[in-house]
Amino acid sequence: MTGPALLAAVALLTVLGAHGLSKARWTWRTPRIAIGLWQALGLGWGIATIGALLSVALLPYGQGIVHGVPGLVADNAARLDVVHMAALLAAVALTFVLLTMLATAVVRVVRARRRHRALLALVARGDSAAPDALVLDHPGAAAYCVPGVRSSKVVVSAGTLELLDDRELAAVLAHERAHARERHDLVLLPFYSLRQVFPHFRLVGRCLDAVELLIEMAADDRARRHRPAKELATALLRFAAARPAAAPSGTLGVAAADDLPVLARVNRLLRPEPQPRRIRVAATVAIPMAIIIPALLWTLPPF
Repeated sequence: MTGPALLAAVALLTVLGAHGLSKARWTWRTPRIAIGLWQALGLGWGIATIGALLSVALLPYGQGIVHGVPGLVADNAARLDVVHMAALLAAVALTFVLLTMLATAVVRVVRARRRHRALLALVARGDSAAPDALVLDHPGAAAYCVPGVRSSKVVVSAGTLELLDDRELAAVLAHERAHARERHDLVLLPFYSLRQVFPHFRLVGRCLDAVELLIEMAADDRARRHRPAKELATALLRFAAARPAAAPSGTLGVAAADDLPVLARVNRLLRPEPQPRRIRVAATVAIPMAIIIPALLWTLPPF
């Protein structure tokens, strides 16, 4: 039972790691590394959890997961009793649910973007004040990105043009283009689907909130390469004061109405703190290890 126990322990460690990471603040200093760590923890949890169930199911074959599956298929699971069959069905069901919900999230987002792009084609216009962006004639504050495979659209409202000066607007546009270039929408999709699978688990919701904030910070950092940090910080404060509506489904907005995430972003823009090298190195090493370790356990026999 050592194989299943090790995989179960790794799965538990990924959950504990996600719990700790959801409360961590060092991640704000290096959001890209933190995003990679979040992705690795999620994938590692899936590999370890499914692997633990499969490892239990394949114990009668005594060859571990990779080498035990051919034997399972060859004798049509004849060696499995009720307990081992239940573990096999649980592994198959969990895999099916995770993949199905991910596919459903992708389809839902693609459809929402297609509808929104069709709407933009009817009601949006170009404006020299917002180059390479579309403008909606709406008095409220809004700025968001509609990601796409071939091209992405940056959208701002007429209210945003009145709210921000030219420099602040340029910083906001740079932020939204950063979302498009780095395809942050693809980062969020697995976490959205995981929330659909486990809607009542608070940890899953905290994980999604943490990743959403990190991708905003990553876009802030990229925008800061092209515009002074103070311009974007001022724009964020103006947006927060204007209480913008939530960005449309399938899009990524520059700011929400929640004060705490906005203040956290403004503080790091105006008072950036370098990440200690040892933390960067440790987090960078942890990313592949969170995936490699449970994957290797799939290849080991139950010793």
